[in-house]
Amino acid sequence: MARPQDLFPTRLERKLGMFERLDPVVHTPSERLSDGPLSARQVQEFDERGFLFFDSFFSKDEMDGFIKELKDYEDDDDLKLSEGTILEPGKEEIRSIFGIHDISERFDRLTRDAHLLNIVRQLLDSEVYIHQSRINYKPGFKGKGFNWHSDFETWHSEDGMPRMRSLSCSIVMTDNNEFNGPLMLIPGSQKYFIPCVGRTPEDNYKESLKSQDLGVPDAASLTRLMDENAIEAPKGPPGSLIIFECNTLHGSNVNMSCWPRSNLFFVYNSVHNTLEEPYCGNKPRPEFLANRKNLEPLKPVSNP
Repeated sequence: MARPQDLFPTRLERKLGMFERLDPVVHTPSERLSDGPLSARQVQEFDERGFLFFDSFFSKDEMDGFIKELKDYEDDDDLKLSEGTILEPGKEEIRSIFGIHDISERFDRLTRDAHLLNIVRQLLDSEVYIHQSRINYKPGFKGKGFNWHSDFETWHSEDGMPRMRSLSCSIVMTDNNEFNGPLMLIPGSQKYFIPCVGRTPEDNYKESLKSQDLGVPDAASLTRLMDENAIEAPKGPPGSLIIFECNTLHGSNVNMSCWPRSNLFFVYNSVHNTLEEPYCGNKPRPEFLANRKNLEPLKPVSNP
């Protein structure tokens, strides 16, 4: 059977202009928008801006155990040798740990926190599973940045995610302030898909997770969206939460402060949006980056 037409062509040899997204941002029908923890105003904000920020969504007491475990990982030499652990270019500092919910029972339970999971299901109007989980570290003075990108562009091209029906939850693990490279987002950018230029090499992830060059939108498109919508960088203490749509453009600067910045990311995907063959034509990326096996809907738990 012939593969359906690629609705989001990218990683091409010639440049295509950005175009309006084909999928809704909020998937729940209007008559059921109140079926969940978010208010109508919050749902509308997510629809219009592509993200929501909750200061201290989890309390400090709730986060203390996670933060201690996070510090233990930084000194775990065996973990640094794992395929799912990405080190800073040319250094021994950890940049990212992928598959954190598979490593830690504590973090696995957190993916199923009832309040968090019910928000996700309200926005996606679907049962969900974890597509990817990770911790991004930025040690003081040494942590590098992440270039502007849409997660969906990568997940579509390199993982075969067919449609825009997923989102990320970023939980602040250490204070995020204006000096230590907080997550930056372009409000409203989720409304457009920007095709990127350049053939994707095999095993591109081995380089792109350290320094991303492919899948970065062109400067003209970024300039237009920034001029129209500006840039925002939500900041807050441990336990704060940023929920952002899979196509919202985001990135972060280097950490020029002495204060480390660590954020936890859970990527939730609809069970109706499971992965196909990568649209770039390469073999699928490893499971720690793109879950294809454990697709059972998550069941909510209390007191993670």
